[in-house]
Amino acid sequence: MATLPEYRWRLAPDGYATRRQLRVLGLRPGGQDVAAVVRHPRRRREPLLAYLYRIDRAKPVRPMTPGRTAALAKAMRARRTCPTCRRDAGYCIPRSLGMCVPCADSPNG
Repeated sequence: MATLPEYRWRLAPDGYATRRQLRVLGLRPGGQDVAAVVRHPRRRREPLLAYLYRIDRAKPVRPMTPGRTAALAKAMRARRTCPTCRRDAGYCIPRSLGMCVPCADSPNG
């Protein structure tokens, strides 16, 4: 296996992008392998890595289908529904609480 080109933080050449940068451009890696690595030295144990992909090999983001939109809406509705009071909290229920904030604050919660 060939080693990947490695660049210092903020010094990668033009034509490479991270997944997030590709997404902003309306692109996705599209099955291509990682083309390069960017290292950011930090004081902890291991350095921070960012994987880069070639922009010229990236493909457009797939459009949302009605089925995917419905599935995403159902999943988000489940994340907002309190298992205790069964109401839509209007926000994603914190996993640390496991219920909406009013239920967690109540003496019976």
